[in-house]
Amino acid sequence: MRATTPGNPATGKACDMANMTERHDNPGPRRDSGIDMVRRTWCPLALSRALHRSGLRRCAALHSAARIRPVVWRETAEIILLGIWRALLGLLLCAILPAHGAPFERGLLWRVDRQGASPSYVFGTLHSTDARAVVLPPAVARAFHRSRVFATEVYLSDADEADFFDAMQFDDGTLLAPLLGEEWFERLKRTLGADAPADEILARTKPWAALLRVATPRTPTGTTLDRELLVMARTRHMSVIGLEALVEQVAAFDAIPLDTQLAILRHALDHRDALQAQVEPTIRAWLERDLTGLARVNRAIERGDPELARHYAVLTRHVVDGRTALMAYRLYLPLKRGGVFVAVGALHLVGAQGLLGLLEQQGYRITRIY
Repeated sequence: MRATTPGNPATGKACDMANMTERHDNPGPRRDSGIDMVRRTWCPLALSRALHRSGLRRCAALHSAARIRPVVWRETAEIILLGIWRALLGLLLCAILPAHGAPFERGLLWRVDRQGASPSYVFGTLHSTDARAVVLPPAVARAFHRSRVFATEVYLSDADEADFFDAMQFDDGTLLAPLLGEEWFERLKRTLGADAPADEILARTKPWAALLRVATPRTPTGTTLDRELLVMARTRHMSVIGLEALVEQVAAFDAIPLDTQLAILRHALDHRDALQAQVEPTIRAWLERDLTGLARVNRAIERGDPELARHYAVLTRHVVDGRTALMAYRLYLPLKRGGVFVAVGALHLVGAQGLLGLLEQQGYRITRIY
C-alpha cells in the first residue's frame, strides 16, 4: 500500500522509497518506533528539496551581493555549519536533557552489536574547533580503525553548499525587519558587527539563520573532530555515508513556527554574552563524557520563563528529535552489515529517543566503551 500524503504528490515518492526499503529488508512487524517518526516528520522533504533546488539559478547573484567569492563557498559553508551545531549545542541541551536518570547519560563511544554482524560503533562528537575537542581518544581511534564504513551527519556537495546559502534567505519578498521589529533588527546589525552579511542579504535573512549567526561563537575557524575523522576515512579508503542531506537540515529549520524563531532570536540577542560564556564549561563537560553535565551548564538560560521553555521545546522537536530519528533510519541497512563507525553530535545520543535508544529498540545491544 502506498504511503502518500493526500493532495501532495511530491511527498509520495519519498514515502514510497521508505516503504520499498522496509519491505525489501524487513517484511515482518516493525520494532523501530523511530520509523514512524521519520515518516511523519520527513516525507515532506521531497517537496522542500524541489523548492530549494529551484532557487539555484539565483545563487550566483546572491553570492555576488553577499560578497562571497565562489572559490570560498566550501570553506564558508563549513564555517557556518560548524556554527550551527555549536550554537545548537548551547541552545538545546538545556531543553532535551533531564537532570538525572536519562538512558545513555554518560559516555561518548558505544559499541553496537547484533548476532551475525560485525560490531559497529557510535561516537558523540563536539562540533568545536577547540584543540581539546579535536584530539581522538585512543579507544575511539581503535574503534575507528576496526571499521570499514564511516557515517557522518552530513556529507556536503558543491550543490548542497549553494542550496544552503540560498535557503537562508526569504525568496517571496518577506523581509526580516518587519517581522522582528525595526529596533530589534538594528540591534541585530550592531550585534553581528563586522560578521554581518551585506545589508541586502541580511534584510532577507530568515529568523532561524539570523539566530544561528548570533549564537555562533565569535571565532568559528579551524578544524573539528568530525572533519578530521572524514579526512582519516578518505585516507583509509573507507566508504563514507551521510546520514542526512543538507536540504533536510534546512527543512527542519524552515518547519519551526515563525513565532518560535523570532522569540528565540530576540532571546539570543539579549543573552549573547551568556551563550558565549557556556562554551568553556560545555567543552569541559564533553571531555568528562558527562552528557547530563552539559545540560546543567545550559539549563539556567531559560530558567524561570515558561514561555521561553515552550519555544525551546518546539525548537528541539524540529531540529533534534526528528533529525535523530532520521539518522537511525538511515543507519538501518548499514548497521545490519556491520563495521560502521558513526560520528554525530553528542546531543543526539542521550535519552530513550536519542540515537542509541532508537537503535536499542531495533534490537541492537548497546555497550559503552569510552
